[in-house]
Amino acid sequence: MKKLFILIALLTGLNLYGQNTNLIFFSEQGEKFYIVLNGIRQNAKAETNVKVTGLPAPNYKCKVIFEDPKLGELDKNLMFQQGTETTFNIKKNGKGEYVVRYLNEVPIAEAPPTPVNQQAVVYTTTSPAPASGSTTYSQTTTTTTNGVQGGGINMNITDPETGQNVSMNVNVNVPGNVGTTSSTTYTTTTTTSSSQTGDYQPADNHESHHNHNTYVLPGYNGPVGCPNPMSPTDFASVKQSISSKSFDDTKLTIAKQVISSNCLLSSQVKEIMMLFSFEDTRLELAKYSYGYTYDIGNYYKLNDAFKFESSIEELNTYVNSKK
Repeated sequence: MKKLFILIALLTGLNLYGQNTNLIFFSEQGEKFYIVLNGIRQNAKAETNVKVTGLPAPNYKCKVIFEDPKLGELDKNLMFQQGTETTFNIKKNGKGEYVVRYLNEVPIAEAPPTPVNQQAVVYTTTSPAPASGSTTYSQTTTTTTNGVQGGGINMNITDPETGQNVSMNVNVNVPGNVGTTSSTTYTTTTTTSSSQTGDYQPADNHESHHNHNTYVLPGYNGPVGCPNPMSPTDFASVKQSISSKSFDDTKLTIAKQVISSNCLLSSQVKEIMMLFSFEDTRLELAKYSYGYTYDIGNYYKLNDAFKFESSIEELNTYVNSKK
């Protein structure tokens, strides 16, 4: 009997280890931050609530980097149960110091849908490009009454990924008899965007999306469902994450999380569909992906992923209902 219990425990542990795991981080007071797991930054843009999905291991070294460099950084060794969605709270303790605290966990099958205000990212081993950066220039001019006018320029640049400051001081002396003192401050913010993340809604108005599109698919002139499709590199990483799971239900959960926060090409949707064994699952994914697809005029090409005519007819009926 004792050997039987040991065997059951081992099998349960192996089963949990192979399951999908999500981690959620949120700041109690709304401070924006980046999440770094095993030295790899996960979110391209600093947010107050971040969900990292598809984690293959039960523990990670975590670093929290606040968008505001004055708040510093946090280091935490994370250990959690596989097959769960585990939530951590970023807050101040009784001493006024920022800490990362375990809050709760639920089985992945019982996890609620991702809310609109939560940034969901698939675990990656390649850091995304920074979504935004800020550069502040401060110029101060002073004068003296001894016939020499002095001036100084301070340049402070904040790296949003590391939170480190790079400063440069330049002093300039110019002859003159000016008896006044003045101070001027200039602030310039530079923002760069990344196509790796984005919140897209189902494409009910294709013309509206087309007018704001910034990406052009060579040889395609049809209607557009969303802007800026996922890059081949990002898509390869996502596809690998999905295919690494053993069960269609787990694959479908990850696929929907990725699709709901990105824009895909119809060819990419088809590739994801082919990762699933069952016809019904492929059909469900095809319907879900329609509102998050760039070249929706090519959606007929997904028919090749089906074995039964009934699936093709059902998808075509669904697509026509969205036009």
